Amino acid sequence: MVLDKNAIQETHYKVLNVKEDANYEEIRVSYRSAVLSLHPDKLLKSSETSNSNEINGERFLKVQKAWEILSDSSSRSCYDKELRSTRQDFLAAEVAEDLSLEDMMVEDAGEALELLYQCRCGDYFSVDSLELKKMGYSLLREGSGISILNVDTLPGSVILPCGSCSLKARLLISMDDI
Repeated sequence: MVLDKNAIQETHYKVLNVKEDANYEEIRVSYRSAVLSLHPDKLLKSSETSNSNEINGERFLKVQKAWEILSDSSSRSCYDKELRSTRQDFLAAEVAEDLSLEDMMVEDAGEALELLYQCRCGDYFSVDSLELKKMGYSLLREGSGISILNVDTLPGSVILPCGSCSLKARLLISMDDI
């Protein structure tokens, strides 16, 4: 599990593909569009695989839940407060170490590069290039080293939990890495 400081989880806003300051009408339009494209009755008529239909069914339920919360002003207000609180808790989380790309070991895991750093418990903090790409950072391998191609994303950090213990490390992504 990788925690990005800007996206702790997939928020209801991300599910509906709207900004957090979107008004009711913007949320409603996005909801209707998503529901029309993901509705199970529409998917039954398509020739997609059952695995794809299952994924789309899960996505449909997420869209429904997001609409349920964001369409009601009082539940949206409570959700926003909880989201802000979660983000503040996350930002205040203690980390065992701050890491740079140079500190990380690189392993080629087939379709992705895996960045690893050994924790004092013996296990590893890790993140792969696919997870980083979802956050807007693409890894480039240059000989034995790596760098990050920043695609419209500001420098930031990624919290990496250890695979075994409760320690966390922060991978700092600076302009020097780009």
